[in-house]
Amino acid sequence: MLHTVTRFTRKTGNDELSRKMTAASIPTRTVERLGRYRRIVKENADKGVMSLFSHELAKLAAGTAAQVRRDLMSIGCTGSSNYGYRVDDLLASIGRAIDGPIEQRVALVGLGHLGSSLIDFVEHCCPNLVVAAAFDIDPSKTDRVHHGVRVYGDAAIPAVIAKLGIDVAIVAVPAEAAQEVVDQLVAAGVLGILNFAPVTLRTPRNVYLEHIDMTVTLEKVAYFTRQSGAHKKER
Repeated sequence: MLHTVTRFTRKTGNDELSRKMTAASIPTRTVERLGRYRRIVKENADKGVMSLFSHELAKLAAGTAAQVRRDLMSIGCTGSSNYGYRVDDLLASIGRAIDGPIEQRVALVGLGHLGSSLIDFVEHCCPNLVVAAAFDIDPSKTDRVHHGVRVYGDAAIPAVIAKLGIDVAIVAVPAEAAQEVVDQLVAAGVLGILNFAPVTLRTPRNVYLEHIDMTVTLEKVAYFTRQSGAHKKER
């Protein structure tokens, strides 16, 4: 599966910055790795690190230096054999590759403990995304501002999505409500959904759906932990 993204081409030296946009298709796994690289690079930049070699970035990202170089070369980012990659160039190149040309608005449906945490997470970790609206069925949570985000009742989904031009949504509702919520979002024009509800959802083919099942993931971790413990006892 491929993501279609917008990439800016840039001229170096004395040439002016080119803002001509060209369409490019980046494989899903590459987009994921680029996001991981950016987080790591940002953490190092905050510590005052000025450059990173491919093998250093690969170690921090649990990958290989060859893979890092291929990924960065695919977005037009090149380093030096003597100095590696400048962190500011890395951040700029990754941003041009996987971010949109303008800030992208996100809707959050479900303002429980998880939903509230996700507002802060997006704000601090996703530089080109902003939670522009939140929705919940609990009247005590609506018609107010929560962590800087206006909260609406679920009946307002179509109108608010259209008014704010939102095309991405996060679903953090109970499993039994998730499909109805997703249907509302899709009907309102949302084209990308990140689902945290522990249920399989149906969406049209033109809607990108990413599913995060924390229950399954935790059970998998627990299973392999038990297997590792059993192996050690056998030894």
